[in-house]
Amino acid sequence: MYNPRSLSTLTPTLIAQHLTKVIGDRTIVDDVSFEVFAGEVFGFLGPNGAGKTTTIRMLVGLIRPTAGRILICGHDVQHQFEQAMRCVGCIVETPDLYRFMTGRENLAHFARMLGAGDDDIARVASLVNLSGRLDQRVGTYSLGMRQRLGIAQAMLGEPRVLILDEPANGLDPAGIREIRELLRELARTRGMSVFVSSHLLAEIELTCDRVAIIHRGRLLRTGTVRDLISSRRSLELRVGDVPRAAGILADHQPTIEGDCLLLPLDESAAPPLIAALTEAGIDVYRVAPHRQTLEEMFIEATGGETVD
Repeated sequence: MYNPRSLSTLTPTLIAQHLTKVIGDRTIVDDVSFEVFAGEVFGFLGPNGAGKTTTIRMLVGLIRPTAGRILICGHDVQHQFEQAMRCVGCIVETPDLYRFMTGRENLAHFARMLGAGDDDIARVASLVNLSGRLDQRVGTYSLGMRQRLGIAQAMLGEPRVLILDEPANGLDPAGIREIRELLRELARTRGMSVFVSSHLLAEIELTCDRVAIIHRGRLLRTGTVRDLISSRRSLELRVGDVPRAAGILADHQPTIEGDCLLLPLDESAAPPLIAALTEAGIDVYRVAPHRQTLEEMFIEATGGETVD
């Protein structure tokens, strides 16, 4: 089970060392390094064109890095490709499914390639909660069911590392929740390393243990979600006269958001601020620490660029 305090004692299942990809005169990925450990869900975030998909394609051997090294379960992807890929299940972009076939027939098709059998099909169908729908055509499945079938397909080889590119893309809230719970369960109960790229920042905040942010090909930040979003403390004051309150607290660099002021201070600084406002006849309705969201941290880190 993932425990951020024990990372120093664990051996990572996926290691990216100084990954670089140059195409023509453009550096798409520039000296990117990170590690993913057993039992954690690792989020990979970046604006449009940041290098996320290129990095994923290098991780699963679809393209070669210009420089750098990738180790999966101790196997070098460039020199021990087959051994490394036996440890990996992946979905890059959308699941590769045949809609005119049933879910069982789709799984059987890929199971034959992997040397897996009927027991393996039953196992992965149960993992993604599709056992009762396997004999229906995939064309009748909802998008969420197709995503879960794709994950089942990726799980056929009993991988230790699961790499997913936008697994919740296009899903409704119920489908997004299903995928989130599935990924958390796979990490928690099976000790898998789950690497997930996504543009759904609020969902990544709920799903992932650690995240890495890539921007213009370079890695900006890596860390636990908790550490990254708590790196900047602020105080929220809901007041009656916002402009006057902002003037009184101008030395503390307040930011106005509606009827609230946000100040880059710890909550221990609140009492003298409240006293100053009260003495000036300004009503103070609410004082609370402001918790930075992953989305706010992301926008701050990337200068406001959007994710793809």
